[in-house]
Formats: sequence, structure tokens, C-alpha cells
Amino acid sequence: MPQNEGYVLSLEKGLKILAALAAAGEGIGLSDLSRRLGLNKSTVYRMLTTLKAYGYVDQEPTTGKYILGLKILELSGSLLDRLDVRAVAHPYLKELAARSQEVAHMVVKDGDEAVYIDKVEGNRTIRMYSQIGRRVALHSTAVGKAILAFLPPEEVEKIIARRDLPRFTSRTITTMAALQAELARVRERGYSIDDGENEEGIRCVGAPIFDYRGQVVAALSISGPTLHVTLERVPELGRLVRQAGGEISRRLGYRQE
Repeated sequence: MPQNEGYVLSLEKGLKILAALAAAGEGIGLSDLSRRLGLNKSTVYRMLTTLKAYGYVDQEPTTGKYILGLKILELSGSLLDRLDVRAVAHPYLKELAARSQEVAHMVVKDGDEAVYIDKVEGNRTIRMYSQIGRRVALHSTAVGKAILAFLPPEEVEKIIARRDLPRFTSRTITTMAALQAELARVRERGYSIDDGENEEGIRCVGAPIFDYRGQVVAALSISGPTLHVTLERVPELGRLVRQAGGEISRRLGYRQE
């Protein structure tokens, strides 16, 4: 790496040590670490001692091997918490709208409802009645069901106990048993469907977005009139939203086990 004015060699060595510990995974001894980095053992030891004092490095009590400390997790958590899900997701919404020619939405859960935080129109002349800031029910929308499906069951039960299952169209799910069966299908296929359940004549296909903790934090969807979003198109649109949701989740630090 080029050394410009103000470049600190000792800091570079410390950063290389942290990178090597991250790559080692389960820990590495002082001698092995020195050899890998091509640094004097005493230099590496002094660096490790300082990093350990500040919590960036820890040492296994039984093997004496060095590992990353919890301070690294604290720093990375702070960074991940600042990631703006809307900013990360917007390019994917634009791509979804372009590829499907329908409207792409993203919501976040707020209390017992979902709130639209982004929207990208497709190429069709028909415009949907949806706007950023609008609130919608969780049980009757594709984005809502994508969120509910990956919440703890007890949280879902509490939400429904507070909000009930109001009917918006003739297709709205209005019993807990039917909702639980629907959420199981969402988890199985990886995407959700609103088949005219929230608005007559509108079909939507949605998928969840997870953060670095593995918690569902948002959902996205492709929506349009049933004339265009036909049942035949649903599997392909489901693949698109599932893929986009997975890529956004990875950008937010999510790693599927």
C-alpha cells in the first residue's frame, strides 16, 4: 500500500494483526501470527498486548491463542445500525420495477402496521393508490405477511390480539388458523402473495428483508392490477422479490445459517 504523508506504520501493523485474527477464525498463536505477517515476534506481542488492553483482542485461556475481542463486535454493530435500509434497497426497487413493469414498494414494520417508506413506479400507465408514509395492515398485504411470517409466533399472536383481522375485501384472511397456514406457506416458498386481499383487483408479491441480527426489519413487493400481475406471473415475480430481498439483506449484514 502506498505510504503518503501522515501514514502511520505502527497503525498499519495493528490493522494487519486484526485482519489476520479475523481470517484465522478460531484463534492463532503468537509465533504463527508473526510468521504470517512477517513481523518480529516482540513487535507483534506488544501490539497484541495493547489491543487486548482496549478489548479489540482476546486470548483463549486454555490454548493461549489470540482471537478478536468483543470491542470489534461493538464497532461493527454501530456501523450496521447506521445502515439506511431505504438507501440500500432503492436500487433494487428500481430494478424490480423495470424488470416487472409494475410498482415496487418497500415497507417497515411500525407498531402493529406496515408503513411504506419507498416506491418506484413501473412503466405502465396505470398508477396504484399508494404513497410513502401510508400505513397498511399486516395480515392483508404481501409486505405485511412477509414480515409476519418471520416474526416470533408469540409476537404475531399479540399483534392479532390487538388489531384483530379486519376484512377489506372478500378475499381477506379473517381467521387465525387461516393466517397461520398462509404464513407457513410464505416461509416455505420464500415469498408472500396478496391476492386481492387488501384492495380489490390488486395482486402483490412480497419478500422479507433481514438485518445483521437475522431479524426481519422490512419487506418489499411488486404490485399491480390482476390484469397484469396474473397468477401465471406470480412464481417468476416471487423469484425476483425473493432474490432482491436476499441481496438487500446481505448488504445489511445478514448471513443465512
